Amino acid sequence: MSATSSTSATDGLISRADVCAVAVADCFRGDGEILANPIGIIPMIGGRLARATWEPDLMMTDGEAALIANDEAIPAIGDRRYETYNPYRRMFDIVWSGRRHVMMGATQVDRYGNQNIAGIGGTPDRPRTQLLGFRGAPGNTIHNTTSYWVPAQSTKVFVDVVDIVTGIGYKRAGHIDPVSAAHHEIRRVVSNLGVFDFETHDHRMRLRSVHPGVTVDEVVAATGFDLVLPEDVPTSRPPTPDELRLLDEVIDPQATRKREVPDPA
Repeated sequence: MSATSSTSATDGLISRADVCAVAVADCFRGDGEILANPIGIIPMIGGRLARATWEPDLMMTDGEAALIANDEAIPAIGDRRYETYNPYRRMFDIVWSGRRHVMMGATQVDRYGNQNIAGIGGTPDRPRTQLLGFRGAPGNTIHNTTSYWVPAQSTKVFVDVVDIVTGIGYKRAGHIDPVSAAHHEIRRVVSNLGVFDFETHDHRMRLRSVHPGVTVDEVVAATGFDLVLPEDVPTSRPPTPDELRLLDEVIDPQATRKREVPDPA
């Protein structure tokens, strides 16, 4: 397997973090007027980039109790521009209706898109390492389009079987009645190495692209199961000059994305 050539992310001003932010932004392409709920640094930056370019109708949560209009991903509290109040009770109306695309983290994710953010090892009721818990992951994955962000891909994260299922992947969703699972979609997994989807006949994870400077072999070595590999794996696109300007000057002027995903040595 080979990746098509592209400008290296380490050439010029384009970093690996820039490519990751653009890959996240592309996850929201075509979503239109829904609530985008990206959780985490690069997801927030990518979500703001999508809204500042091709998806201007996206509504964006501030992570607390309001919808925010700022293009800057992490504005100071005094600089925030609010669109409307969105208390916790109202969020459930949006969740149940399916009008939301959430991007969560994944401590573990498997070949069918099952996610774990609850605990590692042991048993579900007594894990060896306690994590966040189930949080809203079951409801998110059944009722809303869901994507995942993994800042450091390894075989400990991309696992054969997750220790606890918090977010529901395709194989399990197939056993839920069609009405309950009507909005189930695991759209993308974006990592520091590449982009993945589930657009295969059996909804197994497929390598969609590798980031510039990354080989297919590196991705395979960092995955604990057999990925679906196309004959030719493309390279994740770099930001356009306008997208790079927005990232550097408007959305993430403090370059927080580059601290989460530093360029390889």
